Amino acid sequence: MFTDYKPSKGYDEYFSAASEPRSALSPLLSSLGQLGIEEINRNHAAAGMLLKRLGATFRLNGSGERGGERILPFDPLPRLIRSGEWQRLELGLIQRLEAIDSFLGDVYGDQKILNDGVVPREDLETSQGWRPQMQGFKPPLGRWCHISGLDLIRDGQGTWRVLEDNLRCPSGVAYFLENRRVMKRMFPSLFAGRTVQPIDDYPSHLLQTLRDLAPWTDTPKVVLLTPGVFNSAYFEHSYLAQQMGIQLVEGRDLVCEGNRVWMRSTSGLEPVDVIYRRIDDDFLDPAVFRPDSMLGVRGLMEAYRAGRVAIANAPGTGVADDKLIYAYVPEMIRYYLGEEPIIENVPTYICSRPDDQAYVLAHLSELVVKSVAEAGGYGMLIGPHADQAEILSFAEKIQADPRNFIAQPTLELSTVPSLSEGELYPCHVDLRPYVLRGKGAWVSPGGLTRVALRRGSLVVNSSQGGGCKDTWIVDESSC
Repeated sequence: MFTDYKPSKGYDEYFSAASEPRSALSPLLSSLGQLGIEEINRNHAAAGMLLKRLGATFRLNGSGERGGERILPFDPLPRLIRSGEWQRLELGLIQRLEAIDSFLGDVYGDQKILNDGVVPREDLETSQGWRPQMQGFKPPLGRWCHISGLDLIRDGQGTWRVLEDNLRCPSGVAYFLENRRVMKRMFPSLFAGRTVQPIDDYPSHLLQTLRDLAPWTDTPKVVLLTPGVFNSAYFEHSYLAQQMGIQLVEGRDLVCEGNRVWMRSTSGLEPVDVIYRRIDDDFLDPAVFRPDSMLGVRGLMEAYRAGRVAIANAPGTGVADDKLIYAYVPEMIRYYLGEEPIIENVPTYICSRPDDQAYVLAHLSELVVKSVAEAGGYGMLIGPHADQAEILSFAEKIQADPRNFIAQPTLELSTVPSLSEGELYPCHVDLRPYVLRGKGAWVSPGGLTRVALRRGSLVVNSSQGGGCKDTWIVDESSC
């Protein structure tokens, strides 16, 4: 069934450059061949119907109350990562988050890294994620990032790199879990004879992480705070609350009295110890952030500062989501941990630096340019795929506001065979593992593999037509 499959240039995770199957993938290729392309297509269509029945949908931003609700496209050919390779990635993810957490504690505290000139003060204080209201605050357990989703890519040589850090309200984990459920139901034969690390205990690890944040009680009350049903990730909010057995609440369900947070219920007010928030900082508390917010809870930050409630992730973590601050993370690892990064960044040009800006402007047709505060594939130029008008427009934007842009080489993201118009086609992928940090640290085995289903596209975001795959961490002997 792979006779006509032609890997693109770069690194294909199923086949070598000579179109020879990678040795570890031979058993899977044999199992896929036994199914055949027609049965895979039939089961793929059935999987889409199943996901729709399960309600595994997302809403495009700006789609309003009508329409825009769709399933995240699912591709049935799994992505395999060997356990030995995964162990090194786990160490690299934990290392990176330890350094970022130290950075957040420092910049909202003594600011040593700024005073020593490792990170320019101007770059920090002009970030849209910077929250001066958090200065002097110390979160429970001294940790700021409790639930993180770091985006990894493999470049054209097969080297893993960190593409982005998602530290405020990382999404996608519900699709990561549902993909496995659908794969087991629609393609059970592919699991036969293989030891694939399970992922269905993620909700229990998440709940324990959240409970760890309230050391003042043995029976912490945890809630998930959602903006409501019209949020693009509402399915995930309700799914995780149901899986953890906790209450899904909106801001109107909570009230602050006596430096405590309380949940309204039919039996009266119940105390809340931990809030897993899925709304941005600006909307958490109208008394501290945006005064027009209808989504948060007035008095929440006062209760937080009093140590009577925990918030995951801590307000202020968004400064480390900034794509400009991302460029300094390798230096953070050296500064705080005295170690070399286990997983390197993608090489990055900072457009606010005159030399970098001159290089970027001269090579826009070769680079990927990103707005530092945008997400979802928006605010981005992919130079090799852009026309002259787009390139000129971005040049003007960079010159008008250089702080708002970084640039990176156009990498050949690794490819994995995927269904495209009923045929197998090499589609580019990234990977978002999830890291939970309460009293300890736990990394999900694998993560959400996002796939650029539009042929030739490098953009994996669901808002730009991307889909997802099941990711298998497999024992070396059972690939």
